[in-house]
Amino acid sequence: MPNIIIAIDGSSSSGKGTFAKKIASCLGLPHLDSGAVYRAVTLYGLRSGRIAWNGDIDFRALQEDLLHEKADISFVVDRRGDSHIFLGDDDVSTEIREMEVARNVSAVSALPFVRNYVDELLHKLGSKGCVMDGRDIGTAVFPNADLKIYMTADPQIRAQRRVEQMRQSGLEANFDEILKNVQERDYMDSHRSFHPFKMADDALVLDNSHMTVEQQMEWLDGILQERFGLKLL
Repeated sequence: MPNIIIAIDGSSSSGKGTFAKKIASCLGLPHLDSGAVYRAVTLYGLRSGRIAWNGDIDFRALQEDLLHEKADISFVVDRRGDSHIFLGDDDVSTEIREMEVARNVSAVSALPFVRNYVDELLHKLGSKGCVMDGRDIGTAVFPNADLKIYMTADPQIRAQRRVEQMRQSGLEANFDEILKNVQERDYMDSHRSFHPFKMADDALVLDNSHMTVEQQMEWLDGILQERFGLKLL
């Protein structure tokens, strides 16, 4: 297993999770999804009442809960190499993808104390080598990552991917609602005052609007061979 850190940043539903998971499996590295942690914090807030039905957040209470580890968020990698995220003993890997979480996660992830909590957790989990995807991995979590990739795709294509992902998980999905959510998240994440979503200066850009996962892997295979002498395919 190579001791390298690959940071994959990208907009919502750009396919970075699928891409990162595939790379991690090929290289024998753990795959960590930072977005899942923000969604888990959001789900915890909804369950605990720290986030009200109208989106109002009890900032002080949520901050205290995270400080004292009450959310109890953890990753578990199963025998197939799939990562699952837990709140305590509860596997919430599917529940964090529901629309109620999606509607609130941008506001939660914009909070400095939440970002500090998640960044610290991710840095501890991935410091010995990993493939990590998110929105500020190459700029905030691992600014010295061995390889940084910035993924993007057309918003309508990303919304359709989200629809398919949710339906495969047995969740209801409305394309228009999801497209609106994707566009709103893009705006909110890029305009937040603390760690705004942006591309790292030394990241490689991958627009996968019209690429299959196999084509993306072929693209990366050449880069890994040239930089690290590693072969994916």
